[in-house]
Amino acid sequence: MCMKRWVRGVVVAGAVVLGATGCEAAPAPAAARPSVSAVPPAAEACPEGGVRLVEGTGDAAMGLRVEGYELVNCGATDYVLEGYPEIRLLDKAHRPVEVAVGHGSAPITSQVPAVDAAPQRVTLAPGQASSLSVVWRNLVTDATAPAVEGWVLEVTPRPGAPRVSLALSRPVDLGNTGRLGIGPWAAAGR
Repeated sequence: MCMKRWVRGVVVAGAVVLGATGCEAAPAPAAARPSVSAVPPAAEACPEGGVRLVEGTGDAAMGLRVEGYELVNCGATDYVLEGYPEIRLLDKAHRPVEVAVGHGSAPITSQVPAVDAAPQRVTLAPGQASSLSVVWRNLVTDATAPAVEGWVLEVTPRPGAPRVSLALSRPVDLGNTGRLGIGPWAAAGR
């Protein structure tokens, strides 16, 4: 059985030979719009507010991180999103991480299409999902300041909506930059 592993900060140039293990290499996710993982089983209770947050696959190179998440409508009625969510990160002890959240990829990097897209209105029918792209750098700019990691993502999808939490399998490893860029809600699969 082949297992994918998240490797932080390692860039591999060229091809990786997997023939000895009998595994085939999966295509790398597009940095412009990371793919997302499957929706959790229907047997799982739908959170208050009728939506569930799902972690996607990420893309990391030379300290630049691009991560995708999906907000799945697990309720019984349409769910309308517009613009940007409100985001908060918590550390392993569930304490808030100090981070400045901006709309778009600047000043973190230059142009990430999914993060720099124009906001649009997205209506999710029951079972449909919307995607959210996030970008940051794992960079230590001050040796005297500790590097921080977010292990829980909290999202308020729209004004007045209940906050949705997701325990992350991979951290938002900010180093000590304290900056995170987010894109607007987009229809999943675009």
